[in-house]
Amino acid sequence: MRAATAVGSDISPAVNLGMFLVFVVITLVIVLRVHRKNQTTTDYFAAGRTFTGGQNGAAIAGDYLSAASFLGVAGAIAIYGFDGFLYAIGFLVAWLVALLLVAEMLRNTGRFTMADVLAFRLRERPVRFAAAISTIAVCLFYLLAQMVGAGSLVNLLLGQQDGLGQSITIAVVGLLMVVYVLIGGMRATTWVQIIKFGLLIAGAVLMSAWVLGKYGFNFSDVLGAAVDKSPEGSKILSPMGQYGKSTTTKLDFISLSIALVLGTAALPHVLMRFYTVPSAKVTRRSVSSAVGMIGLFYLCSLVLGFGAAALVGPEKILASPGKANSAVPLLAYELGGTLLLGFISAVAFATILAVVAGLTISASAAIAHDVYAHAMKKGDVSVEKELQVARITSVVIGVVAIAGSILAKNQNVAFLVALAFAVAASANLPTILYS
Repeated sequence: MRAATAVGSDISPAVNLGMFLVFVVITLVIVLRVHRKNQTTTDYFAAGRTFTGGQNGAAIAGDYLSAASFLGVAGAIAIYGFDGFLYAIGFLVAWLVALLLVAEMLRNTGRFTMADVLAFRLRERPVRFAAAISTIAVCLFYLLAQMVGAGSLVNLLLGQQDGLGQSITIAVVGLLMVVYVLIGGMRATTWVQIIKFGLLIAGAVLMSAWVLGKYGFNFSDVLGAAVDKSPEGSKILSPMGQYGKSTTTKLDFISLSIALVLGTAALPHVLMRFYTVPSAKVTRRSVSSAVGMIGLFYLCSLVLGFGAAALVGPEKILASPGKANSAVPLLAYELGGTLLLGFISAVAFATILAVVAGLTISASAAIAHDVYAHAMKKGDVSVEKELQVARITSVVIGVVAIAGSILAKNQNVAFLVALAFAVAASANLPTILYS
């Protein structure tokens, strides 16, 4: 049971917090270095459109791969087997919709937000208000999910059962995301996302290679060991064991799949990433590279999930404070002890920070650029005033997100994420495609 209790009182928080602080210090230095370049709205909202396809691809992957992807998918695979991997398939296939239908069209507008696309053919004032409401709804649902997840992660890694530590973590994450966006804008946010993806893929590849190495680099042996430790036996290698039990579960799975595949291409923080490159051609290149990076990560998740099932076991995972979300931290401790657990913990925090920063700048752009500058002022506003409103909005969004996350800290994170994807899939994507 040592691995099962490792993520808790048996582990000193010093290593976990130390590695996280190193990440925070590095990213804050970057924020301070780039903030002087934010002189125009293009600099603040689109990073001056100076990033290459490869850089933007890494930033897209860093923006998109949330804590749900890092901890949730591998955990679902460890518990449910093949059915858990269906989440990864949905998250990855969604990028074909983004690549083929959305990315270049948005970049060709040469602006900053979803409303800029819609305003070309629809009445500008009402459509900007409507797009801003939809953007804020999606961003807030996603922000709540990420920040509640951050608090839960701290409880998991430090073995806390009370809500105080969770509330403090939510406040710290909210404060950091406001600092990133307030000072650094999209340029700083992009670098945070690039660094986060580098750490994430390094951790995933390292642990995957470590797991495979324990079984002679034979994935079939990993699967065999997972089957031996699972109460479900070989059923974990078969599809629809979790989602095929009844008509209701089948409909739930179909509904979830539609939301994942169609919602991704219309998430506001993902859409804004298409504007940070010089041309539509570079946008296509960046999305193509992002698909490869995201695909590599989910292949690693497959190894990590079954590796956790084989080396830790579903029963020990479900007995830990974080249940399925503890699979990757428990596996890290099983493989590399306290040091690897500390690194993976830092990566998990970095994952959350990078995503919430992207969400915050998307929401602030919707208010400052769409509502204030165009719907209210009809474009007659100075650059300085628009940037001032954007920065004030980012602070307000941060305060609302912190308060909302503390109130919603007992909510199901998957439910909040599903709400964000559902709104994006049902409201944003059809409007973009038919505009």
